[in-house]
Amino acid sequence: MKNLKDNDANINHFRASILSWYKSNARELPWRAKFGELPDPYHEWLSEIMLQQTVVKTVIPYFFKFIGLWPSVHDLANAPQEAVMKEWAGLGYYARARNLHKCAKIISTNFDGNFPETSEELIKLPGIGPYTAAAISSIAFSRPSVVMDGNIERVMARLFCHQKSIKDSKKEIFEYAKYLSEFREDNPGEYAQGLMDLGAMICTPNSPKCNICPVSKLCAAKAQGLQSYVPVKTNKAMKAQKYGTLYFIENDAGNLLLERRPEGGLLGGMIGIPGSDWENKQTPPHLNEIKNYIVNHTFTHFHLTLKGEIHPDTYNLGMHKEFFWHPIRDCDNIGLPSLYNKALKLYIETRQKT
Repeated sequence: MKNLKDNDANINHFRASILSWYKSNARELPWRAKFGELPDPYHEWLSEIMLQQTVVKTVIPYFFKFIGLWPSVHDLANAPQEAVMKEWAGLGYYARARNLHKCAKIISTNFDGNFPETSEELIKLPGIGPYTAAAISSIAFSRPSVVMDGNIERVMARLFCHQKSIKDSKKEIFEYAKYLSEFREDNPGEYAQGLMDLGAMICTPNSPKCNICPVSKLCAAKAQGLQSYVPVKTNKAMKAQKYGTLYFIENDAGNLLLERRPEGGLLGGMIGIPGSDWENKQTPPHLNEIKNYIVNHTFTHFHLTLKGEIHPDTYNLGMHKEFFWHPIRDCDNIGLPSLYNKALKLYIETRQKT
């Protein structure tokens, strides 16, 4: 096996192999340009923000929806934040949507719609961290950058037979990628996307397809027969369990009381159903509790179980300006997050049975 740390010739061979493979095997993604062409920076930025902690399959329909509604960054900047949040509903991690809109306004107003080309400038913008900045700079502008995502981390761990968990050695994994990427001007965007696709299609978490991998002869884990054990897997921590109650309040006109949640925190800025705080223990049964009404939902760090209560419209919630009435028959179209969309559907089902 050739060692990637032997000399530059092996690095050149590695990068050339990735580029050759990518040219023939690249995934067709709606935001991608053809090999050798630079993509639309707006499309690249939009897709990278959506792809943060979200899989490609989920992102694609949202990407099409956004560019259909707002074809340019100017269009997105001029859209009301409420409209952007509504169309983002269901994609999760809602701070991304708020930052997306803030960033669009800055690009539109301060940069005349032109995205900065360097990671150093991009990282100053809302919602753009080191990985996203490197990806946009590399892919949209062909700037030498060290691009990392989960797929690339796994590829690097196997290439260098890094026998520690990725979670506990992010800096070391980054140094491997940096060694192969820093200051390299040979198609940095295609190289980065090639590594992403290699991880997604060949160097998969389970049962890597080493027999058809274009760089298997340069892989230290493969040489030692450890490709199925590297990277080292860590035991997932048990998620916390939280509980809460939703308050369903209708008026005589067939409207349901909704609220716009505070900007900060989980589901910030999104429309929701009023309810209690989410606690670590269940509350005692209530007189107005809906029989057999239970909604289970899982967030990144905890499981949530909600019960429902029906109250007259005089129920004292400490009414404030963020509460509003909306026709219950039209709530599906208002942009509820997945949690509240699930909760509303169950409420309507139980309501029809009573």
